[in-house]
Amino acid sequence: MFSRLLFFVALLLIPGTLRAEDTPVEKAGFAKKLTIYLAKGPPNACGAGCDRWIAIEGEIDREAAQRIRTFLFPIKDKQLPIYLHSPGGNVEQSYGIARFLRTHNAIARIGRTTVPACSTGTQTDAACLKIKAAKGEVEAQLTTRNAMCVSACAYLFVGATNREVAPDSVVGVHNSKLMFVVHGHPSAQVVADFRRREMVSADRDRDKFLAAMGISHELSELIRSVKFENLHVLTRPELYRFGIDTRPLPETLWAVEKETRPYVRKIAQEKKGDGSSFRMMEWRLFCENKDRGRLMFVREFDEGAAGKSTVVMMAGATKTVAFGRLPARFGKYEVWSDPVSSDAVKAMLVAPHLQVGESTLASDGKSDTKSDAKPDTKSDPKPSFAKFDIDTTGLEQGWTQLLASCPTTATGPKPAGSFPPVVVSPSVNAAPAASPSP
Repeated sequence: MFSRLLFFVALLLIPGTLRAEDTPVEKAGFAKKLTIYLAKGPPNACGAGCDRWIAIEGEIDREAAQRIRTFLFPIKDKQLPIYLHSPGGNVEQSYGIARFLRTHNAIARIGRTTVPACSTGTQTDAACLKIKAAKGEVEAQLTTRNAMCVSACAYLFVGATNREVAPDSVVGVHNSKLMFVVHGHPSAQVVADFRRREMVSADRDRDKFLAAMGISHELSELIRSVKFENLHVLTRPELYRFGIDTRPLPETLWAVEKETRPYVRKIAQEKKGDGSSFRMMEWRLFCENKDRGRLMFVREFDEGAAGKSTVVMMAGATKTVAFGRLPARFGKYEVWSDPVSSDAVKAMLVAPHLQVGESTLASDGKSDTKSDAKPDTKSDPKPSFAKFDIDTTGLEQGWTQLLASCPTTATGPKPAGSFPPVVVSPSVNAAPAASPSP
């Protein structure tokens, strides 16, 4: 009898489909329906040896799943990474896409694709969408900075078997909202009872879906606790604990930041212990002149450290690049800054990885013999233990761009250990301004 009283069209949607004036879709310029296309960028644009990827962006509409299947099914290279940039949308469609990605063992990352051919307009106007919809590959550029996959996009993302969230990109979640259209004049109690039953069913479906994707039940509990009007940006420990991205050292590619004084930047997050905390780190390489650069390293201060640490950057087993001494301390950050000769820069560019070695000094100033790193000496500042490696992908291209605008000679002497004040506050807050506040 209930079905005779009401005819419901129930959808789980993001806030933007209800109130266009408040939606991230309007503020951030997302397309109104999910767009998918093949992108081709410069060498190593999507990682070492990778210059082609699949871009999926925009709002997840009610026909998105079939469109994604139709596009992906004939692609022969199943290892092409998929980069997502979406404010969410229809939850049921995101479940369907996620299951399809799982059957194809997809590789998914959070990243924003831009098409230079759309420079005269926006990335979502009709002309640009036509370019993206054309058959074949679209010349494009890729960045992870401020890229986001929130709301229903998070469900789509966990469908991939290989998932990577860069330190400067965002995955955000919140509870869903049930939308329905009422025909007739049912009582308020009837409508409330229906809403309650449907939300219970939606929670149950989400629990089953996340379990099938191998994601911790803690994520579902968290989603249930976040109001639909809010957004919770998953922290790195949460991404690790929930099983979404379990890499011990997630890192960005080196990329040029076009500030007043441009530089090449890399961000990484180092897992501490069981993964309940991660340490944010950032490297910046400046071009002082054609013969010299300046390398800066900033990281969050480890309050639990037993003593002071000295850090050395190496390019291979024998080439010391920079540092080898104690840092300056600014608030919660430790800062190293050293000039880097042209020979040292060349060594960095050809090395597939750079080694970061660390030794700890006890409170009395002596080397801590309990540390994993062997003590440094004045005669040989290079530690024999490399604490971790960082990838150099993107560094050569970035340095080449910097050289194009770098002065031929230094404008004046630079005091040893000096650094621009901006480095004290590294750009590690990736939450996009257009996303709702947690």
